[in-house]
This record gives sequence, structure tokens and C-alpha cells, in this order.
Amino acid sequence: MVVTPPRQRHSGNPQNRAGDETVAGLAARKAAARLLAAVIDAKTPLDGLTDNEHGHSQYKALDSRDRALVRAILVTALRHRMTIAGLLAKRLEKPLPPNATALSHILHVAAAQILFLDIPDSAAVDLAVTHAKSDPRTLRFSGLVNGVLRSLARAKEIELAPALAATSEAPRWFAERLQAAYGAEKTGAILAAHRHEAPVDFTVKSDPALWADRLGGIVLPTGTVRVEKLQAAVTELPGFAEGAWWVQDAAASLPARLLGDIRDQRVADLCAAPGGKTAQLILAGARVTAIDSSKNRLARLAQNLERLGLSAELVQTDLLDYRPAEPFDAVLLDAPCSSTGTVRRHPDVPWTKTMADVEKLAALQRKLLDRAFGLVKTGGRLVFSNCSLDPLEGEDLYRAFLAETAGLVDDPIGAGEFAGVDPFLTPQGTLRTTPADMVLDSPGISGLDGFFAARMRRAG
Repeated sequence: MVVTPPRQRHSGNPQNRAGDETVAGLAARKAAARLLAAVIDAKTPLDGLTDNEHGHSQYKALDSRDRALVRAILVTALRHRMTIAGLLAKRLEKPLPPNATALSHILHVAAAQILFLDIPDSAAVDLAVTHAKSDPRTLRFSGLVNGVLRSLARAKEIELAPALAATSEAPRWFAERLQAAYGAEKTGAILAAHRHEAPVDFTVKSDPALWADRLGGIVLPTGTVRVEKLQAAVTELPGFAEGAWWVQDAAASLPARLLGDIRDQRVADLCAAPGGKTAQLILAGARVTAIDSSKNRLARLAQNLERLGLSAELVQTDLLDYRPAEPFDAVLLDAPCSSTGTVRRHPDVPWTKTMADVEKLAALQRKLLDRAFGLVKTGGRLVFSNCSLDPLEGEDLYRAFLAETAGLVDDPIGAGEFAGVDPFLTPQGTLRTTPADMVLDSPGISGLDGFFAARMRRAG
């Protein structure tokens, strides 16, 4: 059964008097269409485009209210892109020509508002028509925009639910990879989960039950505190200033735990920023060296650790060039990947990545794994993880690395070894989570980021 997502509230106010609001509302819709073009046509990640300091100029020119509206429109348009495309196509006598991308983006921005956001249909339609008239590329199609969108608004109550039930919200390459890896039923559950905004998870220093009560959430079997909807900005929540917790998806908190008892051990956290796993390792009693190639990301990690009252040795370097004075007792490599496990949070990912990106990143991960293994002392542990759903970056890569690396032995994760982890263990003793896992009372409180993790040991 497919449940139609509720219409989402937003920060904009599109029905003020025609003057100032029309200008402001039009600017927001133009920015949304421009940024949607950047995502779809130029494969630019959405987070970078909507960064308040370094984002797209049209986005930064808006006030905070309209930025929130633009972000809501974009996330919605991407999360439901295939459903929107299908409903629009029904209203076109013939498909739009390949060079009509500007028109397509105007229609998608308006349709996202009409179908899924708490915005009056008349405002969404009128602003889209005004937008079309203002652009020489789309001026002659303003009548088409008006007719298509008004038809969509009239029919949405009847057509939306069946369209959602009949549609998979994924580009072909991504849907095919999921199908090959997980089969039809699990793929359907994963794609259904992608339609819902992810809850917010917190890793707490201590007393999860206390912080679940204070934050208005629940404690998951893994010990993570989960909140379906935040009532305030993260920085304004109780416990932020005193460093009692940090935001970290429940699945992302698992790989660091797989190293086991690391008290007083020297542990390297590779590709460490933004530092959630680094903090976990420090709290577990390890002496941590956090390594990242990005100066800015490492600075962010340092800020996060300072807020949490934790300290580690920070090293900015390319991992492939890193040569420490002595090997480590344990190494955690959470490798850069396609991030296809995070689509609930980043619905642009399937549209900005391709199969070629997956293959390229898998090759990079193999190089990083080779280097990571060289940092582990005899008898020491190595944990490899990433947030991809694709076996090429996870299960397949791990099996090949294990078979081809002399002196490396499998160190399977045992049932009952860690609280709450058993449901995600594979028969091979590796860990695999997906957005279809951790099914709770409602879609909004369920799910996990897609993660793969495996544990190895350097033979003595």
C-alpha cells in the first residue's frame, strides 16, 4: 500500500498583496528552477548550491524565509521527480523537446508545490506563468504552463495516489542497480522509504533515555536517540551547548563500534570529518588520530570536538601519502563513496551520480583500503565502511580485497556481539543496512541510511 505523503508546510507566504510578494515569490521560484537545472543538467550537489555562505548567488540573494521555501521546493521536486514527470507528461500532447529544459524545470518547480507543499495552487500556477513570460526561452510556452498546471491542480486529488503507487522515484540506472542487488521487493521498500524525510538521530555521550525524553524522541535498539521532527534548530536544542550529543544517523554510528574494546589503543580514523566516528572512538577510550585531506572539513571536525569537550590528534593529508612513525592498533576507514545510502537526506544523489561515478569511487576505495591496511600493526583490526547501497562499493569490493591481500584475514562480526546490530548482519559476518530497515510505527520514524561495514585483522 502506498500512502500519499502529507502536504508539507513551508516558510514562504505566497498570497500577500501582489506587489512585494509577487517580486519576492517570483525570485524564489526563479532560484528554485535555476538550482534544479544545476542539479539535473549539470549534476551539481544540492547541499553546495544551498549553502548559506558558499551557495549559488541566486539562492544567497534571498532572505531566510525564501531560502527555506526554495530548499523545500527542491527537495520535494527531487524526491518525487518521477511521479511529477509522469503527471505532467499526461497533460502534454507530445513530449517536450530535449532543448526545453528551462520549461521543464519551471513546470517541475510548480508541480512540486501543487502536489506536495502547503502552498495555494493559484499562487504556484500564477508565479510559474509569470516566470515563463519573463524568460525569452519560455515566453511562447506561457499558455501551455498555465493550462498544464491548472489541469494538474484540478486532478491531483484523484490522480496523485495512483501515480505514486505506480511509480518508482529513481532514474533508471539507480533502480536497476538496486534491483540487481536487493531484488524487486526490497528495492520497492527502499524506494518507498526515499519518499519520506529522514528522522534526526543523535549519538549521546550517556543516558540515552534521558536525552530521548528531553529531545522528544525514542531510543533505538542500537542506543541511538531518534526524533521524527525537530521543534527547533539543532543549535537551540537542549544539550547542544554543553556537548551532550551530536547528530549522527543510527547506521553511521555502527562501524566505529565494530572495533570492539579499544581502551588505551592507538586508533586511526581515516577520512574522519565531520567527526562523529572520531568522537565515538574517543569516548570508547582510544587515543585517536583523525586524518582528512580537506582543510575546511578538518576545521569543522575540530569545532565539533571542541563543542563536545573531546580531543584528538588531527592530521591534514592525503591518505595515500600518509606515513606515520608507527602502525596503529586499529584503523577505521569510512571511505568516500557515491552516498546512495543517504538519498532520504539527499534526494539529489541519484540525479547527480551515475554508474561511472560508482565505478570510479569503488576504484578509489580499493586504493584507500590498500593504504589503510598498511597502517595496521600485526594483529590489529581494520574496519571498512561507507554509505553506499551498491555492492560494487561494499560487498563485492570487500570480497575482492580479502581474497587479493596477503596477510589479511576476515574477522566476522558475531551474533550478539553488539546491542541492536544482529538484524543487520549478513551470513558472511559483515554489516548491511538500508532505508527499508528499522521499521517502526510510521515511515517518518523508520529507516536507516544505507551502510556497508566489514571487519578484518592483520594476521600475526
